Amino acid sequence: MPRRTRFYKIAVPDLLLGVLAIQGGFEAHARMLRGLGAEVREVKVPVDLVGLEGLVIPGGESTTISMGIESAGLEPAIRAHHGAGGTVFGTCAGMIVCDDEHLGLIDASVARNAFGRQLQSFEADLEVEGLGDEPLRAVFIRAPWVERQGAGVEVLASYEGHAVAIREDRVLACAFHPELTDDPRLHALFMAMTTGARSSAREEAET
Repeated sequence: MPRRTRFYKIAVPDLLLGVLAIQGGFEAHARMLRGLGAEVREVKVPVDLVGLEGLVIPGGESTTISMGIESAGLEPAIRAHHGAGGTVFGTCAGMIVCDDEHLGLIDASVARNAFGRQLQSFEADLEVEGLGDEPLRAVFIRAPWVERQGAGVEVLASYEGHAVAIREDRVLACAFHPELTDDPRLHALFMAMTTGARSSAREEAET
């Protein structure tokens, strides 16, 4: 069994993050982010995005999540959040929702259920760029993989030759469920991305 990483808090003053609460494991994401010291708000309607610096789009069923986004009128608000400098973290189905065939937040195409259906769910240890030497235990449930990524997309982790964690600028996405373990490093990376975006925005405003 891999060594589990214990929760730790990181110094992030007044960091307000949102978790899309339409369907899927949004409560587990919220717990992990709060465990790292962030303030978290559930996002169900466009006004919930006001004031957020980052947004998590969790796993679940990508069609259901996409329909929920559409019916709640959230698509323009999520695009505006990203366009204004906010970060986004998509996991499993959330990774699909972020791709170029859906919200278009990242220059990548993602294949649904690429590793198989529910019976083919599995766990694996991954080496993830930027998370240190200790492997990350990844839980794959009806998991997608990245079929294509643009030149500006960084592949952070692969499994059996397929990209399963990617990043482009202010968007982080993975094919697995980091909220289902007690290893918070990927969420901590997302928070670090968010504080970095905050710092960049402040520097631009001062020039």
